[in-house]
Amino acid sequence: MFETVLVANRGEIAVRVIGTLRRMGITSVAVYSDADTDARHVREADVAVRIGPAAAAKSYLSIDAILDAAKRTGAQAVHPGYGFLSENAAFARACADAGLVFIGPPAEAIDAMGDKISAKQTVSAAGVPVVPGMSGSPEELLRALGGDAGGGAPRGFGYPILLKPSAGGGGKGMVVVNGPGELADAIESAQRVARSAFGDDRLLAERFVASPRHIEIQVLADTHGDAVHLGERECSLQRRHQKIIEEAPSPLLDADTRARMGAAAVDAAKAVDYAGAGTVEFIVSADRPDEFFFMEMNTRLQVEHPVTELVTGLDLVEQQVRVAAGERLGIGQPDVRLDGHAIEARVYAEDPANGFLPTGGTVLAVAEPSDEWVRVDSGLLPGSVVGSDYDPMLAKVIARGDDREQALARLDEALADTAVFGVVTNVPFLRALLAHDDVRAGRMDTQMVDRLAERLAAAEPVPDEVFAAAALDELLGMQPSSGWVDPWDVPTGWRLGGAIGTAFRLSCGGRDVTVRVDGTPANATVTVDDGEPTPARAFWRCREGHLTGARRQQDALRGSLELTYGGRRRSYGRAADERTDTLWLAEGGRTWAVGEHSLLDVDAAAAGEAGPVTSPMPGTVLAVKVELDAEVSAGQPLLVVEAMKMEHTITAPIDGVVSEISVKAGHKVALDETLAVVTPRESSETHDRHWE
Repeated sequence: MFETVLVANRGEIAVRVIGTLRRMGITSVAVYSDADTDARHVREADVAVRIGPAAAAKSYLSIDAILDAAKRTGAQAVHPGYGFLSENAAFARACADAGLVFIGPPAEAIDAMGDKISAKQTVSAAGVPVVPGMSGSPEELLRALGGDAGGGAPRGFGYPILLKPSAGGGGKGMVVVNGPGELADAIESAQRVARSAFGDDRLLAERFVASPRHIEIQVLADTHGDAVHLGERECSLQRRHQKIIEEAPSPLLDADTRARMGAAAVDAAKAVDYAGAGTVEFIVSADRPDEFFFMEMNTRLQVEHPVTELVTGLDLVEQQVRVAAGERLGIGQPDVRLDGHAIEARVYAEDPANGFLPTGGTVLAVAEPSDEWVRVDSGLLPGSVVGSDYDPMLAKVIARGDDREQALARLDEALADTAVFGVVTNVPFLRALLAHDDVRAGRMDTQMVDRLAERLAAAEPVPDEVFAAAALDELLGMQPSSGWVDPWDVPTGWRLGGAIGTAFRLSCGGRDVTVRVDGTPANATVTVDDGEPTPARAFWRCREGHLTGARRQQDALRGSLELTYGGRRRSYGRAADERTDTLWLAEGGRTWAVGEHSLLDVDAAAAGEAGPVTSPMPGTVLAVKVELDAEVSAGQPLLVVEAMKMEHTITAPIDGVVSEISVKAGHKVALDETLAVVTPRESSETHDRHWE
């Protein structure tokens, strides 16, 4: 067995692999970029080595840097996790050339399954059913599928068809073509994306399966010719081909189909002399669940592997390590039993209510469920900076139950107890999706989330009680703590003419309100704008119990604000960001970032003053489309910001003059960072006359 293993990855998967290595008594080596100096995987590893700057191409994707780190630390093996270099055959070969064991399949297996065209040919020869389709040049596809000027007829499988790149995955470049008239443009589009994303513009055309379900089989194989499958995972809940919810087993399959699909997956693995953990992905029609087709094989550990672990009791990372060390599997197919049901939800740094744009920021605190039937795989710590350099997935919340209904209920409870203070996440969207009637009934397909996304992601108005909670939280921080209290120090709003209450100007979720609090936090009346005065009381609770004195808000960072408002009691998780005068509150899986402003502040646009234009996501400025002092109209493009391969055009909020540009192309920007300032024309002209 290995003494030292280097983990060539970051985030939650690096933390998860390190945990297994620790349990096995193996020294773990973490690698990190400059962006991850204080990351959780760095802290939890036995040894950590810097490998380069934040850019992945110069750090986590640098084969030379990783091999050098392995050499310097005496590692005998490298675990690639998933993503980055995990399915890179050149990396697997480089490890072997350097005398390192690659904890994954042979490079030849990665090559064979990395190309969709050759993979289909290989598994088809082994008797595995494949989706009817063809590959070829654009001219050959046009001729065969009836998209050329001379007509022609589809080859056997008819329209609609699915075009996809032969290389790569993740749904990039996939295009559904409904008829011959769309084919030429679709081929051009798919090739452009494939060439940009994978450096290979070859395409595969397949029959488009109606109401498709995405079901995958986990396989394990050793270097002695033994292989087993560990049942299936249902991964049909996807947004733009990216998985969101996964579960094991699938509610669609019966025992016979499971056995046939599992046997086909094992045949596919053996066809390429596979070794280690891998996943064979199938597409299944919801209308004909007994009919399944091979899609591709992922030659690595999958993001969703925890659901398989929870229903089989096996540690897949441990199995990977043991196979790589030359050990036999030690289990046969009759030994594999599926016990109960497990469901996983992926927590992303994204804002569903804002078109699922990536978010970011500094993590102030993390709230995670702690029930024995819940598992959380996370790479987060307070102080972690979530930026645009890497994938926006932050964590996975996985729940197990005796059956699917119980697992769903437990996952919903777990998500209600999940919050990342300082970063907007998709947790409310996940809860709404899991509560949908069709999901609960197991009626799913791969387009379902895209159909429902707009409705499920719609932002709910910020309730008055959140503003009340924020105002009382601020008032708690103003309470004096000394034994003798000067009446003038008590923030009751008392004046010679009588008490007038304490007022706060707060903003959150597009609402700007004035909150007046009469009395003390223990016995208050709260009025939000012109609403009805409402009785309320609040106190802080943290690990040591009830807080009554004036302690800094950070003292309750990991605690809660207990609020009774209008006779209804709520417990809010809380964390204060003093740098931005923002209080983050969390309850039921939702988070609110409540900002405080001076009562003298006036809305900039209403006052005719300069209005800042801010970035809606952390990212990189691709282009600045205007110059300083340029006159612009509302809606006119000003800048283009890119994050996670998504481009977002920033437009002028009002008619006016660009009075300030704070960035230029190539600059990295944070969420809500000011990019430019647009001054209304009237304000600009008044300013000019003043100086004349």
